[in-house]
Amino acid sequence: MATADIGLIGLAVMGQNLALNMMDHGFKVIVFNRTVSKVDVFLNGPAKGTSMMGAHTLKEFIQSLKKPRRIMMMVKAGEAVDELIEELLPHLEPGDILIDGGNSLFTDTNRRVKELKEKKILFIGTGISGGEEGARYGPSIMPGGNPDAWPAVKPIFQAIAAKADTGEPCCDWVGDEGAGHYVKMIHNGIEYGDIQIICEAYHLLRQGLNLQPYQLGNIFASWNEGKLNSYLIEITSRVFQQKDEDGAPLIDKILDVAGQKGTGKWTAINALDLGMPLTLIGEAVFARNLSSLKDERVKASKILQGPQNNYHGDRDGFIDQVRQALYASKMVSYAQGFMLMRQAAQDYKWKLNYGAVALLWRGGCIIRSQFLGKIKEAYARNPELENLLLDQYFSQEIAECQKGWRSTVGTAAEMGVPTPCFNTSLAYYDGYRCARLPANLLQALRDFFGAHTYERIDTPRGKFFHTDWIGSGSGVSASSYNA
Repeated sequence: MATADIGLIGLAVMGQNLALNMMDHGFKVIVFNRTVSKVDVFLNGPAKGTSMMGAHTLKEFIQSLKKPRRIMMMVKAGEAVDELIEELLPHLEPGDILIDGGNSLFTDTNRRVKELKEKKILFIGTGISGGEEGARYGPSIMPGGNPDAWPAVKPIFQAIAAKADTGEPCCDWVGDEGAGHYVKMIHNGIEYGDIQIICEAYHLLRQGLNLQPYQLGNIFASWNEGKLNSYLIEITSRVFQQKDEDGAPLIDKILDVAGQKGTGKWTAINALDLGMPLTLIGEAVFARNLSSLKDERVKASKILQGPQNNYHGDRDGFIDQVRQALYASKMVSYAQGFMLMRQAAQDYKWKLNYGAVALLWRGGCIIRSQFLGKIKEAYARNPELENLLLDQYFSQEIAECQKGWRSTVGTAAEMGVPTPCFNTSLAYYDGYRCARLPANLLQALRDFFGAHTYERIDTPRGKFFHTDWIGSGSGVSASSYNA
């Protein structure tokens, strides 16, 4: 008998917690897993004593769902999603809804929306952020895909989503095709940047001032009381306070080799594809790559020379300068992320509401912060804002951080402490505010060796010229294009 409001396939921790979250909000849920034994383990474990339903076959699962069937897939991104869709299709009817809640690449979601539309199946690709706790008690949810499916899933998604301090759900329709997964990709890219700039602040304070973890914990806790208030700053302070079984700080025993699942890389690659200078997130990805060269770094540390990592100036002044560098870099990171979304909306013909995206991230997700409220306000003032840094609030805030930001970058170089994201964010800021860059010389060189042509300042844009630099008499130029 069809009694379930929604079905969920995939009982890893995220899937389990989402199912429990839905059930807590009054929805009848049925679960299934390819390894069928996990269904029984879940029903007799975390879901014991609840009204959670479980199925041991796909046929039983499908038959238990009310029409139109709403099926959420929480499986590994990539081929596993396509394989599961193929298994489900023979059991589905026109108007049924498939939801991919994994970290799928947005181009895969684009394809699936189109392919399933031809089969009269409605497909949603939704980003979900917040980790295990968020999934259980309120994540940020970013749905996109076939808009005809949204009315049927909206009550469920908005009920289980986190709520902003205004009470609004951190879930709303993002856009067509893979827009939902795209916005989640940007979220993850910004998360890479946020984490890296926090790590750079830690590295500077630990190496430069020889601060102990408990002291660092207190500093980050104090920063969390101000404009840097965020989930990541909060948990950073808690990480520094955590002790190992022997009472020593746990942070000092963790190997300095970073892992990654690829979403930051996807963001950087997409920025290159769209011709956008997403420099901070790119450097954050490369910083993780550099960390993985542990054995080489240990060898190099014994061979390559550099300055001593000690700071001999005003301790409290330096701590505040690092805070300013962290805050300024954070502004640049978000400005670049929203800049990339703006370009994607133009190129992919999506209608993205940037203020609404900021609201989606206000609660539940990893990058949730007080700061996002200011972004929402900026886009409320000007929905067509070209760059977040051009908003009056942010231009003033970053101006107030400049002295400490620049001093931090200079001091880091003098001490030999790597701060790739602090550096590149400042370079981007200076490049973006520069009315004339040296790209005129770049174009002259390209035209000299490759006849790639150039534009002139005294003629309309779009008219290209070629100079016979070596007097060969040839006026032939290469075709102009943007890569």
